[in-house]
Amino acid sequence: MATTIGSHDGSPGDAAFHIEQHGIDYVPLSERWASPRAVGGMWAGASVQVEYFIYGAILMSFGFNFAQALSLIVLGNLTYFLLGLASLQGPQTGTTVFAINRASYGPNGSRIISFFNWITQIGFEVEGLILIVGAALVLGLKAGFAPSDTSKVIYVVVAIVIQAILPVLGHATIVKTLRVLAIPFAILFAVLLAFSLPHATLHGVAHGADWQTYMEGLAFTITLSGLGWMECGNDYTRYCAPQASKKAIIGWVFLGTAVPEILVMTLGAAVATFLPGIGGSNHGYGSLYPFATQSAIPSWFVVIFLIFAIVQLFGINSLDMYSSGVTLQALGVKVKRYQAVLIDCAIAFAITLYAVFSASFTTYLTDFVDMVIVWIAPWAAIFLIDWALRRFRYVPSELQRTERGGLYYRNGGFYWPAMIAQVVGMYAAISALSTEFYLPRWLNPIVYATKDSYGYGADFSVFMGIAVAGLLYLALAWKGVRAQADQQDILLASVHDE
Repeated sequence: MATTIGSHDGSPGDAAFHIEQHGIDYVPLSERWASPRAVGGMWAGASVQVEYFIYGAILMSFGFNFAQALSLIVLGNLTYFLLGLASLQGPQTGTTVFAINRASYGPNGSRIISFFNWITQIGFEVEGLILIVGAALVLGLKAGFAPSDTSKVIYVVVAIVIQAILPVLGHATIVKTLRVLAIPFAILFAVLLAFSLPHATLHGVAHGADWQTYMEGLAFTITLSGLGWMECGNDYTRYCAPQASKKAIIGWVFLGTAVPEILVMTLGAAVATFLPGIGGSNHGYGSLYPFATQSAIPSWFVVIFLIFAIVQLFGINSLDMYSSGVTLQALGVKVKRYQAVLIDCAIAFAITLYAVFSASFTTYLTDFVDMVIVWIAPWAAIFLIDWALRRFRYVPSELQRTERGGLYYRNGGFYWPAMIAQVVGMYAAISALSTEFYLPRWLNPIVYATKDSYGYGADFSVFMGIAVAGLLYLALAWKGVRAQADQQDILLASVHDE
């Protein structure tokens, strides 16, 4: 069956505004409708949005001057090159990230890593829901309605119900929706920039933060940029044909993520110079409370901006909820993808209620980022190094086999070099993690060794997690994975329809 790649927004198994039929199963070649450009457009829609505006504003709360914040924004967003690399496996394998991950860790070992990712995706979902509820509360204030506990509960319930729609419909619907939303939000941010420039004080902090705090800000930015999206990349490229250009995938992904996010985060940092409360509200408004009280930006525009922000946040959260659903399937839970979405909604509802009533957005976000760094930095290194050792290919049919006898089953379903490298890499990340939680010296030695006169240590967690896990996996797995790569080549040569 001939297929024109990228000529439409879906295939029979993945049509826009119809419930997607595929989960983590192999997507047949006849249904590979997506193009690198379509994937890049989806990521652009996920990047031109209010969360990154908030991230840029939060960076200023670290004590950075504008020049420091700008350098962090640029450096952090360069990691979207990693997302591009972690999107190249989907076209060849026709499946999702944590089905592919079975080759690195073994089917049972991959279940453990899948659990980490499932929790991570729920955390990102909650982050978006907090902002959605916060924006709704601010709009209520602008309309003269004081928020009550009842109204907060109602907002959370309504947000959860609406949030479930796009993830249930699936991949093609999400791609098409986010591509459409990118344009109006780009226009809104341009207007916001025009209103903000006369008030921004880009030289307001003369000295800025010290190098220890700078490293903490870099870890924060990297994790919320390319590194924090790596575990989702192949979920959205598996509908691309195997012959899709690797350079085009990397280029379109980078263009759709790093470029708009640098601009949006920079705008957030600039606005924070005259609205410093953004990112630190304890009022349950999801960091958006300053928009209700400021006078620099016209009220009519704030209303329009927040309405569009709510719509856009639902679209962004759909990415998290979609990846969470297929990750739950990779975890081994026997549910259909729409059932996984409903499970996520129930859990996200409870956590969002707690966060709205009792926690500040910044506290939630920084604690959550710390948790993500610990597992994702080692995983990223292991995943990419394993792929390189396999000569950049897998056997798609074997990735679907989780029982004994499969090529990737290994010892009891575990590949121990990956498991060992993951655990040691996680310890390495914790040893250099600067966090508000108390960690004993033996667990946090690098931070203790780099403390300044105020007691703050430098954060090298991302780099330690990647370097230690990557080098250890390379040493432990070189021989075994290269031998398995030879087996892969034999199997691939015998299959003519992959």
